[in-house]
Amino acid sequence: MITLKTKRTKKYYITISNDLRKKLIPFLEENYSQSRAMLLIDENVKLYHGQRIAGILGEYFKLVKEYVIPSGESSKSYEEWQKITEFALQNNVRRSTPLFAVGGGVTGDLSGFAAASIMRGIPLVHIPTTLLSMVDSSIGGKTGINSRTGKNLIGAFYQPDAVFADVTMLQTLPREEWLCGLGEVIKYGAISDRKIIDEVKDRLKSGSMTEYPDLWVPLINKCASIKADIVEKDEKEAGIRAYLNFGHTFAHAIEAYLNYDEISHGAAVYAGMIAAAFASNYFGAELELEELLQFKSYYNLNLSRLEKHIGQLIEIMYHDKKVKSDKLRLILLSDWEQPYITDIDDMRVVRDSWKYMFRQL
Repeated sequence: MITLKTKRTKKYYITISNDLRKKLIPFLEENYSQSRAMLLIDENVKLYHGQRIAGILGEYFKLVKEYVIPSGESSKSYEEWQKITEFALQNNVRRSTPLFAVGGGVTGDLSGFAAASIMRGIPLVHIPTTLLSMVDSSIGGKTGINSRTGKNLIGAFYQPDAVFADVTMLQTLPREEWLCGLGEVIKYGAISDRKIIDEVKDRLKSGSMTEYPDLWVPLINKCASIKADIVEKDEKEAGIRAYLNFGHTFAHAIEAYLNYDEISHGAAVYAGMIAAAFASNYFGAELELEELLQFKSYYNLNLSRLEKHIGQLIEIMYHDKKVKSDKLRLILLSDWEQPYITDIDDMRVVRDSWKYMFRQL
């Protein structure tokens, strides 16, 4: 077991193990009454793990009300958020009723926003089931839904009571979801610990994605620790937490332009990091871009068709939450492990960064 602590609004534990029941039941006994709980679970996760999750919660709670979330980014919507909140209220959820979010980033973001909204806040427990959610989205309290204007523009900072990651669930992840998570893992290598990039390369070469998830525990722990440390220092993204968005301004524009259904978030982040690294070199860094490009054969993206739409992509970038005083703000690197925030005055560098990325992918 690996336990991490974050503290600002509240202190909670992030537990990464291979035995969910053993870690979760004592926590339930210590923190909640046995009367009822609410379970929000991704529909694909339910197929593989739903019976197990319901069984664990059913050992403790007398009543568990379950809501199944359709898989995919399109579920991060007004409509799905409204369905969840109405479901909760119609089923007599109380302010003390814990909500368990079981799934990947979409489930966690949507469930977290619902938990923050229902009765102005009910207890939230994340049980992340994807690599991306284990290393990133379940940690730090960001919740939200997408709007037609952009990604994650509606939401709240709302910290969970705890996070319980069980790496055995990674065995059922399709290859695309592994690669989605690796986009965020590689990001941690770029902004904080260069050795992570080599560790990803070694694990991919060994072919040990789904067969031996325990082998990924040290890397998951390392990434989760980096995020927890940053969130401790800057819970609401007033400063250094923005570093976690390296590549994301480009990525969110790609996702929004493609209506959130043609590319995974992690794959978009991977593409966005290539553009951001190119921009970093424009401003004086000397990054060896092959460090990122070496993974492109795994992603096998074909984004060159978007090059003729750079103007529209830049327009979408201006809806990013980091825009200040109508200036585009990017997270760049002065070197590996040395991120910084900068306002962009000259759009030529942004256009050139898009062009470079499209010609590589």
